[in-house]
Amino acid sequence: MTDPIRDPLIVAEAWAREGRAVALATVVETWGSAPRPVGSHLAIDADGAFEGSVSGGCVEGAVVAEAVEVIASGSSRILEFGVADETAWEVGLSCGGRIRVLVEKVA
Repeated sequence: MTDPIRDPLIVAEAWAREGRAVALATVVETWGSAPRPVGSHLAIDADGAFEGSVSGGCVEGAVVAEAVEVIASGSSRILEFGVADETAWEVGLSCGGRIRVLVEKVA
């Protein structure tokens, strides 16, 4: 069970109330062996601080970098990582599965 103090949704809400610019990344689809289930969240602020996980650590760095850009632009993105994608190997997703992650700015 997720610790309610560290729940990424609660963290994102707290950061937004503090006036921090925040994005939320959510696993929206998985195929094969995926490190985290659909519905997993990662909260990210404009400085790159984050809480939660969308991949058990293997693609968080890439998601955080994209989230910082989403915060700046205000435009949501869908990211896809998989073993067949060269980028996936670069960021470490070698579990054999694929994940799709929605990254959106928190209003």
